[in-house]
Amino acid sequence: MATTSYSQLHRCTPLSLSLPSPCSCPCRPSPSRTLVFTRTSAKLGNLDLFFDGNRRPLGLGRNGILARRRVLTAVARAEPENLGDDNANQEVHKGRKLSLNEDVVSEHQQKASQLKKRIFFGLGIGLSVGVVVLAGGWVFAAAVAAAVFVGAREYFELVRSHGITEGMTPPPRYVSRVCSVICALMPLVTLYRGQIDVSVTSASFFVAMALLLQRGNPRFAQLSSTMFGLFYCGYLPCFWVKLRCGLAAPALNTRIGAAWPILLGGQAHWTVGLVATLVSFSSIIAADTCAFLGGKAFGRTPLTSVSPKKTWEGTIVGLGGCIATSVVLSRIFCWPKSLLSAIAFGFLNFFASVFGDLTESMIKRDAGVKDSGSLIPGHGGILDRVDSYMFTGALAYSFVKTFLPMYGV
Repeated sequence: MATTSYSQLHRCTPLSLSLPSPCSCPCRPSPSRTLVFTRTSAKLGNLDLFFDGNRRPLGLGRNGILARRRVLTAVARAEPENLGDDNANQEVHKGRKLSLNEDVVSEHQQKASQLKKRIFFGLGIGLSVGVVVLAGGWVFAAAVAAAVFVGAREYFELVRSHGITEGMTPPPRYVSRVCSVICALMPLVTLYRGQIDVSVTSASFFVAMALLLQRGNPRFAQLSSTMFGLFYCGYLPCFWVKLRCGLAAPALNTRIGAAWPILLGGQAHWTVGLVATLVSFSSIIAADTCAFLGGKAFGRTPLTSVSPKKTWEGTIVGLGGCIATSVVLSRIFCWPKSLLSAIAFGFLNFFASVFGDLTESMIKRDAGVKDSGSLIPGHGGILDRVDSYMFTGALAYSFVKTFLPMYGV
């Protein structure tokens, strides 16, 4: 009784396989050997043990998958004429279908799990970013600085990856770390000083001198990749701080601001910078989502070889979603007042987001990796999530500051 509670034996019809003898001598007849698979399985807990006719174990696999595949694969590879039994052919067909079905089910389960992770963490990131944007001030600048630091570390790791280093010499590791810290300080300097042009120029000069005076043979590839890292990971994100915290003119026509609690800043809290940042962020999210769904449904024509999965059809759908979101939010926030300005703002956000996405895709393609990191489950690294925002802040700030009369109020 104790034995039957832990093991179960199952038997099937024997399968005979005729195999030629390994002896190739022409003076002897070459008898064929018949292998009989009795397919006796002993189930121990979650493990299935399979035996042949001589009770020798054929394989041991969790849930029986490994052993079952080996037996059925051996049968499937035998020549059909050597299987003199119709039941054997049926077993071969069932084995093939079983293997295919297991692979399909496993793939579907993996995709479903990945999608759940993307949705869960995507919603969490979206809510967190919304709170940070509404808070503004040092909270927003500190959040940007933290994202910039992690993104800069990911960028310099990509530069040092095997795919890029085959054609260039990466900067020394200590230079990469110093540049990551410099990039993280740029948003904070922008918040408290307003301008960082002199600071960025000075930092670039000292980093270039450190590269030129290093031991060994300095290379131009080291200088160019480092300077681009300071620009891409440090200087460009600072425009989001300029847009959110620098444009402090009140958005007088915003209805939400009139009903905003006084304890949270009242109507004065709703500035042009806050509204412009919310509209820009929302437009980029809508562009990415619509482009993904449009590409899945209608995608046929590749957009560029840099990112083969992107299509012209998805890009057009993303452009429509971005402009529609910009127009709808402009009616809700009453900013900008002009419909033409709202359309232009949406088009600008979309163009900058696509350019930033393709730029990061080019870096990853040269590095030979799929994701810039693994910090966010289901999404990859920080650069994978913020690539669309890299150039958008600079263009959005310049558009509001330069082309909108009275900042669009």
